[in-house]
Amino acid sequence: MESEIANATLRALRRILRATETGSRKLGAATGLTPSQLLVLRDVAGAQGATPGQVAQRLQFSHATITAIVDRLVAMELVTRTRSERDKRQMLLTATDAGQRRVAEAPDMLQQIFADRFAALPAWEQAMILAAAERLAIVLGAADIDAAPLLDTGAIDRA
Repeated sequence: MESEIANATLRALRRILRATETGSRKLGAATGLTPSQLLVLRDVAGAQGATPGQVAQRLQFSHATITAIVDRLVAMELVTRTRSERDKRQMLLTATDAGQRRVAEAPDMLQQIFADRFAALPAWEQAMILAAAERLAIVLGAADIDAAPLLDTGAIDRA
């Protein structure tokens, strides 16, 4: 027999999943981008001339993921790649004018809303939420799944 607490926890998880899906759909409708694409575009726009490695480090994404996302952003003409004048081995990423406009016009992402509200919580409550979320990942058998710090469902380098 399932407990009321277990059911309430499952409902809370379902609400989080639905909020994530809804946020991704709204973002896609408004910008034509996935949450991960918008995060990368915002990072590139904020640090013109950044290398893919720097973007990967700041966003805590793998280099392969950044490469796949940047490939799509380049194809959409939102980002350009150019060789560094100082080190020809380095590729520098720059947001195009269209990319800058897309960033400026984009609505707040669920991720940013979460970050702002989470930061406003007292440290003890942040720690409690982290501990509970980590424990839930263990309970669900997901503790060893590699995941970027991104509120989105599915592969983060999808089109």
